[in-house]
Amino acid sequence: MLRILLVLFSLAFASIGGVNSHEESGEWICDSNSEIRVVADFNPGLITLDGHADDWKDIDGFEFSLLPALDPDAENEYKGGKMTVKSLHDGHDIFFLLQVDGDYAYSKGDSSKCPSVALMFQIGEKASYHNMGGCEEHSTSCTNKTCKGHEVDIMHFSIGNAIPGRLYGGNPVDNGEGNGDDRFGHLVDLYAWNPHCRYLDGKGPPGSANDSRAQNDWKGAWWHSGFTVHSGFIEDESPYADNGKKGTYFFEFSRPLRTMDRLQQDVEFTIGGSSKMSVAFWYPVDGKPWHGSGHYSVNCDWVPLEIILGSSSLEQSATGSSWNVASAFSLILSVAALCVSVFVSYRVVRFKSVPFTPMENLQI
Repeated sequence: MLRILLVLFSLAFASIGGVNSHEESGEWICDSNSEIRVVADFNPGLITLDGHADDWKDIDGFEFSLLPALDPDAENEYKGGKMTVKSLHDGHDIFFLLQVDGDYAYSKGDSSKCPSVALMFQIGEKASYHNMGGCEEHSTSCTNKTCKGHEVDIMHFSIGNAIPGRLYGGNPVDNGEGNGDDRFGHLVDLYAWNPHCRYLDGKGPPGSANDSRAQNDWKGAWWHSGFTVHSGFIEDESPYADNGKKGTYFFEFSRPLRTMDRLQQDVEFTIGGSSKMSVAFWYPVDGKPWHGSGHYSVNCDWVPLEIILGSSSLEQSATGSSWNVASAFSLILSVAALCVSVFVSYRVVRFKSVPFTPMENLQI
């Protein structure tokens, strides 16, 4: 397998503005499974965004092997297990749950010694998974004009400063400054044209159009099954569990289907439509800090995301309602018919009880 030195979507640097230079040393080869996909069904009023997976138990998930993004070879698959991705929508927001086994690892303030995840979505029609959008411009020449059509939307969550079960992402402070940052938990909203041109929403290269109305539209939380409490933690309780404890990580996210984006920095989801997505996962294997390009990915190409119409459920509800009305009306008619039948029978019986008198015996 050829080693690839080009970052596919290197998201995990503490500094959003700059990335290390990477050069490709060979042809990109991807043997993608065309059968894989993620489906977001219509399920309103089901999910509480708290990092717990209890309310997802009846939602079907889609299981993926985690292969190194730079060299998707099965020999180097993440040893902890596969990742399960679940999704649904309620007609206004779309929700995601990422579930992956892993020994507990947490080091407060050092995200490279904690697990980290990212979601990436195609925005521009020419945006490729490979090379994070695929624009061929360098960091000094990429703009929204030179890279038009190569936009990708990215959500990245580094948990080194995030308390388990607490909500992070869009907040009044950072949204008030018109960008996709999250100074509290590093659940940030980004866009990119390639690995060298990656920016917070609302920001961009010199000379590029920015939007003071931009904001972080994502919210999310994380949890680990090894925790002994269910109600939540505070910062003073860090590291929240013993490092090395066996268990499963859960990462839960939501975002409105549509945003107020004006600069092609957010993907816009359509009910009944489909999008293209990918998921990345960083983990401090053997306790060693990970680096930005050292992440695993669920596939070496885009994964289809299908957002299912709620009409089938609504039709069933409408059909059920119509059936209930028809049943009630039929019942009323049946009761009325029974009453009429009883009345007629009563009249007949009463009429028959009058004695018969021959004509010749009648007194005229």
